[in-house]
Amino acid sequence: MENAKSQSNTQRNPLITILGLLSVVCGLWSAGGCQSVQGNAGLISPIPSRSLEASWIRDGEPIEFENGRWYPADGTENFLDSEMLFVAEYRGVAVFVDKVDVRPYDRLYTKFDRNKFRFFEKRTAE
Repeated sequence: MENAKSQSNTQRNPLITILGLLSVVCGLWSAGGCQSVQGNAGLISPIPSRSLEASWIRDGEPIEFENGRWYPADGTENFLDSEMLFVAEYRGVAVFVDKVDVRPYDRLYTKFDRNKFRFFEKRTAE
């Protein structure tokens, strides 16, 4: 009887070991799937932002870009730095477009704050 009991335990041990390892692997795999990426995710160097916007932007003066005048709007939009494309520098301020935008651009942007960009819209001659 004792011999039969020990055979039964020997047969269960490999099964229990395999199931235990399988549950550990599944647990680690699912825990890794819950991680999220925040911000720039280290893809590019962050675009520095100024502590204060340039006074010419605050005064409503336009950016002159590709034979047009682009005027600052009151609003900002949220973008990750990796979603923006540098296209020019104007009066010491970096000018960007949304990476998915194509010419003729709908908006230009300057960095306002972390993940915030002020947008500029082109106005026709009045």
